[in-house]
Amino acid sequence: MQSKSMEDLHDQQDAGKPERLNKECYCVSLDRSAMRAELSEQARELDLYKMITEERPHLFAESAVFVTESCLYKQHQIITAIEDVIALPAFQERALRFAPSAAHFIPKASGVFLGFDFHLSPEGPKLIEINSNAGGAMLNVMLAKAQFSCCELAAGKQPGITSSCKAEQAFVNMFLQEWRAENTQRSLKSIAIVDTQPQTQFMLPEFILFQKLFERNGITAVIADPSELDYREGRVWYGLLQIDLVYNRLTDFGLTQPEHHQLRDAYLNSTVVLTPHPRNHALYADKRNLALLTDETTLLELGIDEPTRALLLQGIAQTRQVKADDADWLWKNRKQLFFKPARGYGSKAAYRGDKLTHRVFDEILQHDYVAQKLVQPSERQLEIGNEKLDFKVDLRNYVYQRQVQWVCARLYQGQTTNFRTPGGGFAQVVSVPDG
Repeated sequence: MQSKSMEDLHDQQDAGKPERLNKECYCVSLDRSAMRAELSEQARELDLYKMITEERPHLFAESAVFVTESCLYKQHQIITAIEDVIALPAFQERALRFAPSAAHFIPKASGVFLGFDFHLSPEGPKLIEINSNAGGAMLNVMLAKAQFSCCELAAGKQPGITSSCKAEQAFVNMFLQEWRAENTQRSLKSIAIVDTQPQTQFMLPEFILFQKLFERNGITAVIADPSELDYREGRVWYGLLQIDLVYNRLTDFGLTQPEHHQLRDAYLNSTVVLTPHPRNHALYADKRNLALLTDETTLLELGIDEPTRALLLQGIAQTRQVKADDADWLWKNRKQLFFKPARGYGSKAAYRGDKLTHRVFDEILQHDYVAQKLVQPSERQLEIGNEKLDFKVDLRNYVYQRQVQWVCARLYQGQTTNFRTPGGGFAQVVSVPDG
């Protein structure tokens, strides 16, 4: 339903500003018939369309989110600055103090699909967290294929790699590069996409899309639980299939759980290429690293130049480790803070300070948490049924070796992204010129 067309908005003063577009453009851009055709072509033997639309009805939003080109560029600048600091041996020495033993092993692989998540504040984009096995990239490329442009402004404006086909090839090349970094003698023949009980995972459709992508490029791919892998004779096996590379979607980031010890041993013995890997998580995604990156004293000690320090301090939400000695200050200032477990993921056990009870706060003090300055997300208004509803927005940049491969938005209501909000979910990002 289109209550107000984009062409009408262009005729109004400041119509090109994304704030106005995100508030007044109610155009539906998701073409469900195109999505059905695309999913059918990807996996004819599976009803992926039903798997998504009926079993995961809030995975995709119906409309796009508008972001200025300068805002996207600023995010890339922040990401590059973070990468520069993380590359420093002195930073790595500090970050690895928190890390499990497997993270001290140094692989040659870089780690696929870093996810840099931003909120768009009035002062500009602010990074709120980094994920080392960020999900959704393949789903969002598929989503881009199922969009129609409601006007000329929206045509072909996905940021990052604008072509879905080019993005898919970039993803394949990324896995090939991970393999070649560790192996120069032979070609990549097999990949296991590994997660705990993958057939029950919310992201199963994405696992299937990756499996089909690998197979189209001549690589045998399986979707497996870690218990289905066997480490023997100096090789990792899935039944009779020797596995060359494991695309790791586990949330046991340090491979510390007993059921993952075989995979950890194979990785530490360089028997299999694991990506992303424990060191990847320890250097990027442990949220205590954000406390290092937003502490000016630490940045000075690391020798970070003034422009980079300013960019990090402005572009990352201020973060501090939770310590029992700071309990009084933390409780007094809790309404301006967001509390997150240091090794958390998917917003699990994360709390807005203004919602905290004394009981939960006392539990937080007993565990490894960070307290992050609350950055209110920007909003996208959509028309759902006959009702106009406001959705919160965060942006995810998918990054490999400093390059932004894709950018998507996530629309939600409530405290955190949840894929449970009617009308919400992953949304296409449309970059628009400034002014």
